[in-house]
Amino acid sequence: MPYEPYANESYYFGTFQGKILSDEADKYLKQASRHIDSLTYNRIVGRGFSNLTEFQQDIIREVCCKQAEFEYQNKEVFDMILQGYSINGVSMQFGEAWNVTTQKGIPMRKDVYEQLCQTGLCCRLMR
Repeated sequence: MPYEPYANESYYFGTFQGKILSDEADKYLKQASRHIDSLTYNRIVGRGFSNLTEFQQDIIREVCCKQAEFEYQNKEVFDMILQGYSINGVSMQFGEAWNVTTQKGIPMRKDVYEQLCQTGLCCRLMR
């Protein structure tokens, strides 16, 4: 059975009303879903998406769309191998910023990561 992203194109363009992703929407939604799996320690896969609460499902779908847009808009930066560079006194650093966090090697807007944490699935140890 093929991997199904947490938000599909129908949800992205309809409910979420996304406009940034176009013909590559499925690719980026799938990639964002895989990153969500890593950030939630594969708890969604283990439990099954349909076994989550409606609140958790709604947050995960929205975060999936936001993360897919973020990854699409910043794909050139994420593809860079360098952590930083400087030319003629102007420098650029990649990593933690005031509005971006990197968790488990996955860059994400901090507010979106905090939204995902509301599901209770991002804690390292769960009871």
